[in-house]
Amino acid sequence: MTTPLSPSTVRETDPPPPAEAGRFGVGALPAEALVTALRAGGEPTRLRILTLLEAGDLTVKDLTFVLGQSQPRISRHLKLLTEAGLVERFPEGAWVYYRLAETGPLATLARGLVGVLDRADEGVARDRERLAAVKRAHAARTADYFAAHAGDWERLRSLHVEEARVEEAIGDILGEAPFRTLLDVGTGTGRLLHLLRDRYDRAIGVDASHDMLTAARSELDRVGLARARVQQGDVYALAFPRDAFDVVTIHQVLHYLDDPGQAIREAARTLAPGGRLLIVDFAPHELEFLRESHAHRRLGFSHGEITRALEQAGLDLVEVRDLPPSRSLPADGEGDLTVTLWLARDPRRLLA
Repeated sequence: MTTPLSPSTVRETDPPPPAEAGRFGVGALPAEALVTALRAGGEPTRLRILTLLEAGDLTVKDLTFVLGQSQPRISRHLKLLTEAGLVERFPEGAWVYYRLAETGPLATLARGLVGVLDRADEGVARDRERLAAVKRAHAARTADYFAAHAGDWERLRSLHVEEARVEEAIGDILGEAPFRTLLDVGTGTGRLLHLLRDRYDRAIGVDASHDMLTAARSELDRVGLARARVQQGDVYALAFPRDAFDVVTIHQVLHYLDDPGQAIREAARTLAPGGRLLIVDFAPHELEFLRESHAHRRLGFSHGEITRALEQAGLDLVEVRDLPPSRSLPADGEGDLTVTLWLARDPRRLLA
């Protein structure tokens, strides 16, 4: 399914502006709702949870490890925070993710409570250290997976989706017009650098995995593609200035990440005025084995979730395209996945 959207259409579908801000910039809240939210956020453990969720989506398991409390206790705290409207709950297969409320006066209140907390507080610093350890463990597991499978990465990827269809759609949605510079975030073995080689003047692929990059460099050398290079890098802190690239691609990367939204914002930062960001990833699905056997952190993304992330990154959504599973793939569950493409544009070109 393809959903073309003009920039003006996207703006018309934005959520309505919040009610007029009150004296503290929180917005209009009934007294009872405000008291409920303050009671929920004012308990020490729940305030710690709000502070941790400021750093991105977390599961009960993550919070249990960081806070050193039982799963039932953490679940109870999260239930109260969710009912108060300070936290949002997102079921995803057998897991549930939690995040700070994103819009409205209660979101402003939640972030305000976290914002006035002293970051030098010993307990806050300790929680953040333990959260960093959790994220390092997640990243290490993913790195181990990539190191083990770098040699047969393209074959593994084709087990879950018919890659030729996806690549055809990528070429189509980007159009035939050439562009100067390409950044491929999470390049893996560099497949997109080859696929788009006739479109760009210069390309860079970034990946955290040394083993993946070794395979990518070998293939670039084999085909003599001198206009492209790869380098090690962090998707959350790209080593490039603002306005550096005409096109940025994030192909089947976000489902491995703890914080997809941050990766999207960082990719958007590197876009030149009028530049385009293309995200390719799975639609929501229920294949839990991908978490256990293939290091996936997320079981796909809805249209709305990525659209919100793009808006928060300051980009205009241009088009959304779904590629449903092909009947030509094995009927064993592995190929039962829809792939979605989101194309967005930096709006500064519209103001020129």
